[in-house]
Amino acid sequence: SYQRFADCYRCFYKLQPLMTRSIYDQFISQLQAYIQEEIQEVKEEGNLELLLNSLDKIVEENENREEPAWRPSGIPEEDARSAVVPYLLKHRSYLRKVLKQKEEENGKVAESVLAGRERIAELQQLIQARKRAWQ
Repeated sequence: SYQRFADCYRCFYKLQPLMTRSIYDQFISQLQAYIQEEIQEVKEEGNLELLLNSLDKIVEENENREEPAWRPSGIPEEDARSAVVPYLLKHRSYLRKVLKQKEEENGKVAESVLAGRERIAELQQLIQARKRAWQ
């Protein structure tokens, strides 16, 4: 405040009260300009305007949300488990689906291999029969 400023420079204030007021006004205006400049630099360096806008957007999107937002419980093991377990369950169901597909593919391949072996055995018998007939 001006009164505090005048108290700090009491001797000068007693001699030149108008000059003290003028110095105070200049000091305040320069200080405000400097602070605004510093804030603008911080905003530009940290890209704060974009980040704050995205934060506002997130807040707006979640205003009508009925369930409460996730908060840490304070126990790191439980927090990690609550974050990791759903992912692992989802991944497990995906892996089971892939495994089922691969087992089906393997079954089909095994059937074709058995059919191929049977055909080879038939052909070998046919070859043996023709060989005996030719001899």
